[in-house]
Amino acid sequence: MRSIVYSRTGTSSVLSLAEREPAAPGPGEVRVRVAVSGVNPTDWKSRAGTAKPAFDEVVPNQDGAGVIDAVGEGVTQLEVGDRVWLYLAQHQRPTGTAQEYTVVPAERAVKLPDGIGFDVAASLGVPAMTAHRALTVHESGPARLSPGSLDGRVVLVAGGAGAVGHAAIQLAVWAGATVIATISSDEKAALATAAGAHHVVNYRDGDAAAQIAAFAPDGVDHIVEVSLVQNAGLDAQVIANHGSIAYYADNGDDQALLPVRSTFAKNVRIQGLLLYTVGEAALAAAVEDISAALRDGALPVGEAAGLPLTWFALEETAAAHDAVEQGAVGKVLIDVTGDNR
Repeated sequence: MRSIVYSRTGTSSVLSLAEREPAAPGPGEVRVRVAVSGVNPTDWKSRAGTAKPAFDEVVPNQDGAGVIDAVGEGVTQLEVGDRVWLYLAQHQRPTGTAQEYTVVPAERAVKLPDGIGFDVAASLGVPAMTAHRALTVHESGPARLSPGSLDGRVVLVAGGAGAVGHAAIQLAVWAGATVIATISSDEKAALATAAGAHHVVNYRDGDAAAQIAAFAPDGVDHIVEVSLVQNAGLDAQVIANHGSIAYYADNGDDQALLPVRSTFAKNVRIQGLLLYTVGEAALAAAVEDISAALRDGALPVGEAAGLPLTWFALEETAAAHDAVEQGAVGKVLIDVTGDNR
């Protein structure tokens, strides 16, 4: 089979196309014929990291979608021929989804509802599960998302045109929230609106706090935050009493200046989140709720749905990594089988 591999960290030039034998699934594992591999910032950052890779050879990419090709001993919830989406495929393992076949623990392969394309499926994983967690850490819940679970709540999504922002908008709207998205251009405003945001605010245009307050005079209940470093002051201004700020990225900076008085006076919950360490219970809850949203048709992708897709062939994985690193708008996908674009 064709695999993209690297044995040392560095620029995308360390990635190469190689021929490898497909591995057999062990107990509790499944093998998936990968149709589409999804690329996230975590993939290029892991490849570019300064630490030596944990394995002699690594196949990148955490997310993807495909068809079960073989099942290991003890697997009962999946069978050969099932269409699945994959998450954390390369977490603590040497091989991810940038190859024709991949072996993963059975719980990381989730059966797809009928009618859901591999483009949607490979766009879930890190973005959708991060968004789910960000929307479920409020002091007053909900701990799970479903239609009506966020009725009466106001959600602010920072960076509404990004992959996590897009998923957060869709999940929050599906759960009944009023959604405000911050963006930086008219193009991105159109994408956030297409994703379902009720209001958009260009944070470069005038007083962003006043604009948000006009839509949420009693404050924002949940903030899905892409850059606490940049937005801590704004968040503190617009957050409601007992609101939650869930942040999931650092944008290269390890320190944020947080207004103390306004946040403790409002009893604000500030929650960091990382899928690798969030715990199995949170991952399982996200899987179930995302699957329900998929069945309801709530997570479409493509430009008309607010998430433009940029496609690459498997042998172009280095270029796909570069596109994500350079801030490509929307979702970058790799067409592994060559028939999904």
